Amino acid sequence: MKKMLGALLPGNSTVELKEFDIPVPKHGEVLIKMESSTICGSDIRCIYHEHLGKGPEGYQPGMIAGHEPSGQIVETGPGCRRFKNGDRVIVYHISGCGVCNDCRRGYMISCTSEYRRAYGWQRDGGMAEFLLAEEKDLVALPDALSYSDGAQVACGFGTVYEGLEKIGISGNDAVLITGLGPVGLASAMLSKAMGAQRIFGIEMLDERIAIARKLGLFDEVIKAGEENVQQIRDLTGGYGVEKAVDCSANNKARLSCIQATRKWGKIVFLGEGGTSEFQPSRDIIHDQKTIYGSWVTTIWRMEELVERLVRWKIKPDALITHRFPLKDVGAAYALMASGKCGKVAVVFDEEIH
Repeated sequence: MKKMLGALLPGNSTVELKEFDIPVPKHGEVLIKMESSTICGSDIRCIYHEHLGKGPEGYQPGMIAGHEPSGQIVETGPGCRRFKNGDRVIVYHISGCGVCNDCRRGYMISCTSEYRRAYGWQRDGGMAEFLLAEEKDLVALPDALSYSDGAQVACGFGTVYEGLEKIGISGNDAVLITGLGPVGLASAMLSKAMGAQRIFGIEMLDERIAIARKLGLFDEVIKAGEENVQQIRDLTGGYGVEKAVDCSANNKARLSCIQATRKWGKIVFLGEGGTSEFQPSRDIIHDQKTIYGSWVTTIWRMEELVERLVRWKIKPDALITHRFPLKDVGAAYALMASGKCGKVAVVFDEEIH
């Protein structure tokens, strides 16, 4: 049987490359030649350093990593109805049962069935030369977008788009984004495309501040500190922003989001983990503010995002600061874990930078 290389995450801040059999698609499945697989912050937080999460939703040791995959179909199993050999695709990274209420809404991320399996967590993911996927989990990738654009839609950009749609970004809004890693940068890129009037960012790491300023997506990028709320109010005539997005999972940053939002404003939490402490009456109730939680997205909204990325002529791969071949996947994860970068991609046939 033909072999391929794939990357495992033992949970001790290392990566193991191992040979696997190239899988053969069964009914309703396709074999995808991987072209780009980007690294998500949840891979670092929940798998790379240590295997967090117990039971069926935790990382299953021995699974090939990577839940932001994009590539080209090279073989289809019997029963496929839409996709065919040669199609360029993104993989929605949760394969749900398909018949529960959450799956029928398109939120496979929220499926709690015993049949739910996430790529790179409970089934083999995209950090390999080939990926076996179910046809129902695929989103078509148009020629106007690169594979690295598509890989980011698979999780990061899809997650951001869902959150921004919940709070409703428009040309009426000044927007605050806390935490300027890849998700924060994606929030700025999409907020700008959706018409946000002004965009402000808060970040702790100097390297990420430099990246954010270089991209030119923000009106102001501010170093995280005790004066952040007053600084944002000063930039908005004393009122605060209409919308705020936390991508940091940091308690103080989340509080800044809440307190720097004006009356009747909306806040969405995208960053996973951490805690949040605030005074409900002072910070939320009396100013009629609303906090939303948002987790990944629906597959139909992911399809909508792909269409709009083409319409808006914006390229998620502009956020990638480093690209690595599969043989150097360990260096890719180590860099992403340092936080001193934008998005990190493992690419196969694309140019390495």
